[in-house]
Formats: sequence, C-alpha cells, structure tokens
Amino acid sequence: MITVFGSINMDLIATTARLPKPGETVAGTSFSTAAGGKGANQALAATRAGASVRMAGAVGSDSFADGALALMKEAGTDLSFTKIASEATGTAHILVGGDGENVIVVVASANGTVSELDAAATVDAMSPGDTLMLQLEIPAASVEKALVAAKSKVVTSIINIAPLTQDAARLGRMADIVVANETEFELLAGREGLSAAEREDAMQTLSRETGQTVIVTLGAEGVVAVRNGTIHRAKGLKIEPVDTVGAGDTFCGYLAASLDAGIDFDAALRRAAVAGSLACLKAGAQPAIPQASEVDAKI
Repeated sequence: MITVFGSINMDLIATTARLPKPGETVAGTSFSTAAGGKGANQALAATRAGASVRMAGAVGSDSFADGALALMKEAGTDLSFTKIASEATGTAHILVGGDGENVIVVVASANGTVSELDAAATVDAMSPGDTLMLQLEIPAASVEKALVAAKSKVVTSIINIAPLTQDAARLGRMADIVVANETEFELLAGREGLSAAEREDAMQTLSRETGQTVIVTLGAEGVVAVRNGTIHRAKGLKIEPVDTVGAGDTFCGYLAASLDAGIDFDAALRRAAVAGSLACLKAGAQPAIPQASEVDAKI
C-alpha cells in the first residue's frame, strides 16, 4: 500500500491577454478552478495507476474542501487520514497571460497545519514494506519526522524535492528514493550548470554516498536513474504537449504504484515516463492524469 503525506490545494486559475504591471488592473478572459496540490496530485496518479493509496494531509472546513478532494474520492483514494483544519483549504492563485507566461501565489493555509504528530500517526498506521511518498508543500519538520519514522518502520520512502525550498537538499538525502528535475538535482548535488555526463557522475556519487536510488526527470528527454550503482534510462512518448502542469506528479505517482506492485525497476521507470507524457495532452493537473489502461496501452 502507498501512503502519500503531503499537500492538498484548490487551484484558482485566471487567464488574461497579458499579465498586469504592478498596480495595474486588466480584464480577464476566463476563470476556472481545479483540484491540486502536489501531494493530492501524486495520490490520484498512484490510485489511477492501480495502487491502494491513502492520502494524509489537511483541508479546511470551507467550500473549497470538497472540490479539492473530489477526484481522489471518486478514484477510491482512502481519505481517512485527511484532517479538517481550522485554517482554510490551501490555494494556488494562478494568473496566465496570452503568451503563456504565468505568475503563481501559493497560500499554504491548512497544509501548514500538517504537523510532526500527524507524521508520526501516519507512518505508525503503515506496515513494513509499504511505500511512503512525500513532497515539500507541507512543513519541513513534518516531512523530516515522517522520513525518520519510515526508516524505523522499514517503510520505503520516496521524496520528490519540489517545490525547491531551503530544506530540499537536506531532506532529499534522507529518503530511499529521491526524484528531482534537472534544476532540483543541481541543488541536491550542490553543483550548477551540469552537462549530461557530469549530471550522471554526480548522480552516481550521491547514490554511493547515501545508498539512495536517484532519479532525474528530463522533460522530453525522458528520465535517468542510478540504482545500486547501475544507470537506467527510460523514454516517454513523442508528443505535442498541451499543458505540462502535473506531468512530474503523474510520473511520481505511477512510479510509486509500479514499484509497490513489484514491477521491475526498468519497466516501472518506463511506465511512469509514459504516464507523464500522457498527462501533457490535456489541460490542468488532476484532470489530465491518465488511467492505467491508457498508459499500459502505450507501453
């Protein structure tokens, strides 16, 4: 079983012909809402991939809470460890200009109440051999507590070090499996401007030092990983992307679900890469996450 310990948001998305300058008001062209948050996105992806998934996090008692949980509930994600906080449901306020540029303000709200006590209770309810998935949109101390508890419980931990925070490099070294994009990996490695060869050398070094499986997603170029001293590569699909939002979370959820199901690492990597590609073919994060049947038909 997979437990995702992380964030749950409602995304509020407005589009306009151009982004306003400071102090300026412009007319919008459309508005929409969508369930989001990296934790919730990954939980939904793992559920749609076929895994039994529990989502541990927090929402408020406001009108956004039901919408933020709706797709997970529909998919069958276990929400029994999702608490109702006194704070409002977390939100991401997204403004998109006609040229595709965007500005985003994330308000943690209820996500900021996810505590170390919640971390301890979440991992305590898991069984040895289960999988714990984490990101960095809840307090760093709570993520750290969950990682330490997972090691004691003999639970496999996967951390996606996004969004980049001042704690990302430290926390990223504590999990059994770390997933990062190219920019995030450079922070983890403490080196900037890496070539492809230098990146793979740095991945090998980090894996030797920590004993971790290190995975770096490369966008259209697929994914590269180091596991037990061996380099693994996988490609996604050749596509014309519509919207890349949520592709990384889809990759993480499918990877966790595939490994939890006992699928061979190379096959799990390929399945996750294909799922991430398919998530780019629709707008939005959670609505674009593909079903297992769609992914497996493309492998």
